[in-house]
Amino acid sequence: MNTLLVTSTHESTGKTAVTLALGLLAKERGQSVGYMKPKGTRLQSNVGKTLDQDPMLARELFETDAEMHQMEPIVYSPTFVEGAIRGREQTDELREQVKSNFDDLAVDRDLMLVEGGGKLSTGGIVGLTDPQVAELLDAQVVLVADYSQPGDVDEVLAAADDIGDRLAGVLFNRVADTNYDELETDVVPFLERQGVPVLGVLPRVQELAGITVEGLASELGAEVVTDAPTDAFVERFLVGAMGGDEALRYFRRTKDAAVITGGDRSEIHTAALEAPGVKCLILTGGHRPPGAVIGKAEQKGIPVLLVNSDTLSAIERAEDLVRGGRTRDERTVEIMRDLLFDHTDVDALIGAEDAGAGSVEDGDEE
Repeated sequence: MNTLLVTSTHESTGKTAVTLALGLLAKERGQSVGYMKPKGTRLQSNVGKTLDQDPMLARELFETDAEMHQMEPIVYSPTFVEGAIRGREQTDELREQVKSNFDDLAVDRDLMLVEGGGKLSTGGIVGLTDPQVAELLDAQVVLVADYSQPGDVDEVLAAADDIGDRLAGVLFNRVADTNYDELETDVVPFLERQGVPVLGVLPRVQELAGITVEGLASELGAEVVTDAPTDAFVERFLVGAMGGDEALRYFRRTKDAAVITGGDRSEIHTAALEAPGVKCLILTGGHRPPGAVIGKAEQKGIPVLLVNSDTLSAIERAEDLVRGGRTRDERTVEIMRDLLFDHTDVDALIGAEDAGAGSVEDGDEE
């Protein structure tokens, strides 16, 4: 059996999509696939109720009847962390819990995929960082990383050093066109000279990088008060909390953005509508803007969304959606599957096309 643990240099790098897409590719090669996420970190509340849809989607994609508590045995909530600090959690017991559930899930599987929690170091408080989990489960490690500037290589090297000999390789995800050549030409050869293998460089795909205005409105439970197209993608959010002139200068420096501000801040609304990079307005507090604002928005084709929540709550929810919470669906995994197929050495990770379980072990030695 081949076991791969997918971890990341920091949160929201596309780790879940990569993990599940590898599973799809393995299924296409005739392999039976299991999945585990030892540490659940997507939480609804501090008491540990999890919002984590990843194991549920994995169970559907890989056609397994595994129980959720097996696939995600530890809910890594603030309450759990506080309890661990105060001595209420025992590392040995937690490690045994992870290992025993893993062993049950791995029965008759050719490939076991283990998704890391949050980032590489998550779990250190109970001796279950991703490198420690990899050691416990005898897994090879795929490190998912972003790249936007040469300084990001420091983080990759530090992570590779932490993982050690279990590193199967680094996978750079959602790399912008402006950084692609530099990464391929300079960074990848540098890393390989340092003994850090690079599995692939995946280009940025807008459908994975953002969310449509329509999807945003649906997820936020917002009312769309304009007759304007809602198919534009939003990748970042700006809070309008300054004067009109200052806001306009601020908004003009961005692109593919939604401006979140109070529904009673008409000077901010007007400034945002003048900025070419603003794709929609999200107005908070349940305040409907003046008719002149709605008319100008419709004239420019910029949708206006109304929510009843306050500005802070709205931006926290919106940013969570773009960071990854809304990308837990089969379509996302299929897009990532195609990217991995086109831009990585999949055979080295999960075995060659139509290969049986014996060939998978050969790939484990790469």
